[in-house]
Amino acid sequence: MLNPQQRAAVEYTDGPLLVLAGAGSGKTRVITEKIAYLVERGFAPPAHIAAITFTNKAAREMRDRVARRVKADAAEALSVCTFHALGLKFLQVEHARAGLRRNFSVLDADDSAGLVKELAGAAVKSDRLFQLRMLLSQLKGNGMAPDAALAAARAPRELEAAQLYAAYQKRLAAFNAVDFDDLIRLPVAVLQRDEDARAAWRERIRYLLVDECQDTNAAQYAFLQLLAGSRGAFTCVGDDDQSIYAWRGADPGNLDKLASDYPNLRVVKLEQNYRCAQRMLRAANALIAHNPHAHPKKLWSAHADGERIRVLECRDAGHEAERVAAQLLWLHDTHHFAWSDCAVLYRGNHQARPLEKALQLNRIPYHLTGALGFLDRAEVKDVLAYLRLIANPDDDAAFLRVVNVPRREIGATTLEKLGELAQSRHASMLAAAHEPATLRLLATRPAAALGAFAGLLDTLARHARQLQATELVEEILQRTGYAEHLARATKDAALQARRLGNIRELMDWFRAMSSGKTRAGDLAAQLALLSHADRDDGGDAVRLMTLHAAKGLEFRSVHIVGCEDGTLPHEGALDEGRLDEERRLLYVGITRAKELLHLSWSVQGRRYGQTFKQKPSRFLDELPAAEVYREGDDPEAEAQARREVAATQLAKIAAMLR
Repeated sequence: MLNPQQRAAVEYTDGPLLVLAGAGSGKTRVITEKIAYLVERGFAPPAHIAAITFTNKAAREMRDRVARRVKADAAEALSVCTFHALGLKFLQVEHARAGLRRNFSVLDADDSAGLVKELAGAAVKSDRLFQLRMLLSQLKGNGMAPDAALAAARAPRELEAAQLYAAYQKRLAAFNAVDFDDLIRLPVAVLQRDEDARAAWRERIRYLLVDECQDTNAAQYAFLQLLAGSRGAFTCVGDDDQSIYAWRGADPGNLDKLASDYPNLRVVKLEQNYRCAQRMLRAANALIAHNPHAHPKKLWSAHADGERIRVLECRDAGHEAERVAAQLLWLHDTHHFAWSDCAVLYRGNHQARPLEKALQLNRIPYHLTGALGFLDRAEVKDVLAYLRLIANPDDDAAFLRVVNVPRREIGATTLEKLGELAQSRHASMLAAAHEPATLRLLATRPAAALGAFAGLLDTLARHARQLQATELVEEILQRTGYAEHLARATKDAALQARRLGNIRELMDWFRAMSSGKTRAGDLAAQLALLSHADRDDGGDAVRLMTLHAAKGLEFRSVHIVGCEDGTLPHEGALDEGRLDEERRLLYVGITRAKELLHLSWSVQGRRYGQTFKQKPSRFLDELPAAEVYREGDDPEAEAQARREVAATQLAKIAAMLR
């Protein structure tokens, strides 16, 4: 049941292919069907086909779809993963070529941020720390090594970032660790300088499919090009109109670069949208037409026109949240929308606060995307740190996390002294804790505790060779007394049970991920790649999320709040000349809505305790008047709608009182 353009994309295998897939045009289906086509026609053995996505959630969905289309053994042999997961696989094979030792660690975002903070010094403020972390990530995303970054630095702040980068990488090397950006940068460096590695990996991956190609940065694009080689056996799928991640290095110009790097590139456009009412698409097309395009396209749908887009003018953010809550009640109680059919989208996370208050007052269930994730919980991070340290004794970040968990009376002063001694001996902190000569330089009680901790890790490391990951977690819990530690730290019995339950759930993850032979350290590294969005199932609840987080999702009803100049488009983007990307962000928001769309703005804003006047977003004037319903266009219909909403709210209050 593919349309002609989808079929053309699936069946073309004569050279490099770019599929320009508009929002809701069935790109995942095209990739899935193309994988099945390649396997069924014998174009390449399944073990030599790789499909690359940007999120684990997308990879999981694609794997599930492919498993329904091809035989089980073929589905098992395929590689369907994220860019970072592919980089991890590469480094696990080529660790020596990348200058790493076996069982290297992958630092998660918190560990990386902590290391940057430590190296930058206590005097550096949090906003500058964030800027430095972004600069480090951009340098790596551009494929620059520390020495190249130092040579290229011109301004004082660039020099500061380059010097921090050099110190940061030196510390990672001491830890035998990498961060997320290294998972792309290091494989690219290996493939660029090592002809044998290039030949081996091109033989290993004979056909490559890349989703969301507009979101690739320079290093990811180089990774794709080095794997594909001049023959260009690949299909790239992307949409320049949905490129909204420039702040983290994404370059939609990579779609244009494909055409120059591969002169025989074929381009197929997917313009039929299977999601939205036709009216939404006319509005979205008109909005995005204000951006320059190398590959213009026009979305269309076979669906009916549907309701006009409603633009709501509100007094302030509190009033806006109240109106959103009232509309959600009306949709749920009168039109029987499930709560999960509805989403409220915004430009920045701070905009969620008044919305949460309004939804709580109206007893509307909601799920806040981006809240504390499962893998961010302290007990889960503790267990993963133990596993990392068992696999990689040089991982000082993991050592510092668990050396005093459960409490062992090893204070900050002792750890600081141990760190200095370890550094002077060019050894890790755990290695230093094994040396009697080092321990004799410390106070007696903490030295004894450190020696005992080092002995405990030796025991766990010996057992790790015979145990599966779940059994090793049980061993950690038993030998460290972690359950008793939780009991002491958590007086609330229900909370204690939940925290232990989180560890049990982690063990369930290991069972699902492990083949029985997978090392616990490798599983911990794989889990480090997961993000909030990969485990974000909020059940039947209204979704509250940023416009960035909404990409790839769809809902029957969408409210986009904060449509004011300075918020959307954001004032920072206006100052930096990034108006086109802000327009794409609203385009993404509009094309999340299947049936109903509300855009709201507030006359009055508030910041740092001061109120000020706001103007509606300039983007609202770029929407076609025929597709938009503004308050005042039909006073009688509006009055009737207000009466219906009020009746719904009164009925809700009466039910609560009963």
